[in-house]
Amino acid sequence: MAVRVGVLGATGAVGQRLIQLLDPHPDFEIAALTASDSSAGKTYRQAAKWRVDSPIPDDVADMTVVATDPDEVPNDVDLIFSSLPSSVGAEVEPPFCEAGYVVSSNSSNGRMDDDIPLVIPEVNAEHLDLLEVQRDERGWDGALVKNPNCSTITFVPTLAALAEYGLEKVHVSTLQAVSGAGYDGVTSMEIIDNAIPYIGSEEDKLETESRKLLGEFDGAELSHNGMAVSASCNRIPTIDGHLENVWVETEEDLTADEAAEAMREFPSLDLRSSPDPLIHVFEEPDRPQPRMDRTLGDGMAIAAGGLQESPFGLQYNCLAHNTIRGAAGASVLNGELLLENGYI
Repeated sequence: MAVRVGVLGATGAVGQRLIQLLDPHPDFEIAALTASDSSAGKTYRQAAKWRVDSPIPDDVADMTVVATDPDEVPNDVDLIFSSLPSSVGAEVEPPFCEAGYVVSSNSSNGRMDDDIPLVIPEVNAEHLDLLEVQRDERGWDGALVKNPNCSTITFVPTLAALAEYGLEKVHVSTLQAVSGAGYDGVTSMEIIDNAIPYIGSEEDKLETESRKLLGEFDGAELSHNGMAVSASCNRIPTIDGHLENVWVETEEDLTADEAAEAMREFPSLDLRSSPDPLIHVFEEPDRPQPRMDRTLGDGMAIAAGGLQESPFGLQYNCLAHNTIRGAAGASVLNGELLLENGYI
């Protein structure tokens, strides 16, 4: 029997991607859609300016959108997917958890809180048990789990594959697609024939979230990884797909061939949305490329290439689809992990 789910912020870009992924999902049934007060009471077709690259599902189109309030969501909804702006998420997600809902959130608020698991299932599924600490400390009947920032998700799986060599220093320079800023985030006059070498708060997310994701959980508390991470973030005029250039210094000697093998063999999970292989490694020096490679593994795979040894350690490029693997798909995958581990 499918788990009944709700989507908070259903009319936004990530909310639309969530609906696209959830509607055909065999384990989940969309039962509630929330949005701003101005959209409440309308059908979803009326409230959402649909921009996803597939038709709006008929059964969802005629659903009535409700206000983003726990009292407006049916009690038989067991799992909530949140795609709210962080300022709104910080205000409304805790009341949903207090009301007993389990929330899988893409919003950035709370990601670095000590008792909120920040999870990429193939990388740190064991961190999900931090929910037991969360429930004890906050007195929630529900729970809150976060997926990382879209740019963080792109390179952390490749670092996890190399962790056995001892991660010491990492520098990452990102080339991020405009969809990461939302539909109205970057105007055409800003980005066409241009690149913007600054994305507010993005560098900090890469530097801090990566260390939390690769940290150790002892059953009571989480210690962050001790590697040094430096990030430089740039917006470029691609629509989808974040491409990143990475340099890694390790404690043990690491050749490009060893790194490629480690990435190819890094395991996936037996979850519906987890691709196999998780990391696709290209031998061609000019791959991965956003337009050609962002949909690998139905948009859930990580692509890597250009592996070479340099004076600054191992150098390579990696790529992920930022609104699928980096946002909506990551939340759905965390929902599958919650279900697999009995939190729903």
